[in-house]
Amino acid sequence: MTRPATAPLLKDLNERTVLETIRARAPISRAEISRHAGISKPTVSVALQSLLDAGLVREADPGDGGLTYGATFFEPVAEAALVLGLDIGARFLRGSICDLSGAMRAREDLELAPAEAEVVLDGARAMFERLVAATGLAADRIDAAVVGVPGVIQARTGEVRLAENVAGLEGTRFGEALQARLGVPVSVDNDVNLAALGEQWLGVAHGVDDFAFLSVGTGLGAGLVLRGELHRGHHGAAGEVDWALGAGIERETDPCAGAVSALAADLAAEGTLATALAPPYPVPAIFEAARRDDPLARAVVDEEARRIALHVSPIAAVADVALVVLGGGIGVNGDLLLEPVRALLAERLPYPPRVETSSLGDAAVLSGAIAVGRRAALENVFARRATRRVA
Repeated sequence: MTRPATAPLLKDLNERTVLETIRARAPISRAEISRHAGISKPTVSVALQSLLDAGLVREADPGDGGLTYGATFFEPVAEAALVLGLDIGARFLRGSICDLSGAMRAREDLELAPAEAEVVLDGARAMFERLVAATGLAADRIDAAVVGVPGVIQARTGEVRLAENVAGLEGTRFGEALQARLGVPVSVDNDVNLAALGEQWLGVAHGVDDFAFLSVGTGLGAGLVLRGELHRGHHGAAGEVDWALGAGIERETDPCAGAVSALAADLAAEGTLATALAPPYPVPAIFEAARRDDPLARAVVDEEARRIALHVSPIAAVADVALVVLGGGIGVNGDLLLEPVRALLAERLPYPPRVETSSLGDAAVLSGAIAVGRRAALENVFARRATRRVA
């Protein structure tokens, strides 16, 4: 037998419905809230007062300049809570603070020298203080921090595994250590998984239910979204595509930066292709030379496209994704890579996915971290509303 809803439960449901209606349609009047939410005007008024007292909504300008007939309009308070996003890479620590509307309040990039776990912890603490100061808001508005790291997070222990690009990160409970430094709740996730969620929220994958984000740079990894949700796998290691091609492959398959530079050095040593490139053959210089039709650089880029296609093929064949987004320091060179990668996939697969470059660039991981944190903060700020009444 179903129990009747209690008064506190109905109050909670009404306030939640009113808040979501305001978030979706602001600026909005009391009468419009009633009509869209299907709740009586007196009930809306009671819920509105509670939300006003908690500082979650406020009176607003109607905005469009039309007739208001004396109605009062309302909007959500975007700064009722903030979210900190951090992206820890092999060369940079990137951070941003976002409010509940999704607007970025502060952003900073810090070059890591060296990229070591302790250096990251110290840098993250200092960056946190600078970012909060830049917002002009109090630090206690930070609901939580979401952090992307180049590794797999063990669900049971919180330990970071397969983390080779940041010294001292492997095997640590990095989230716990960072939480102690920042004094706010911290959750840690694989950086490429977060990049995929960033593209789903704000990027080229928006509205696509089945896609993969393939990051090619210092390292290699993929984030897989199926039926609109991030697929983590049994061990949390879904998307570790660098393990997919191994022994038995006759030709080199590594598309990462070190292998690209090594390939350029090998071709230069053969002496059969003219080039203006010089050791140590940095990857950005190779792609720039390819844009100038440097023969050796073009050969390297063509081979890189082959290696990327090799890693996309098993993802597309098994998961039948609609889209593959290329990101990372190498993957974003779409002007040189997209056409050959698409052509190779069309040759090899009966249903090749659409292939595009990331529309977010180096902000993809941060965008994903903010998306995850913002989703939780929207819920948390409502759940805690009774304890944060405006003075």
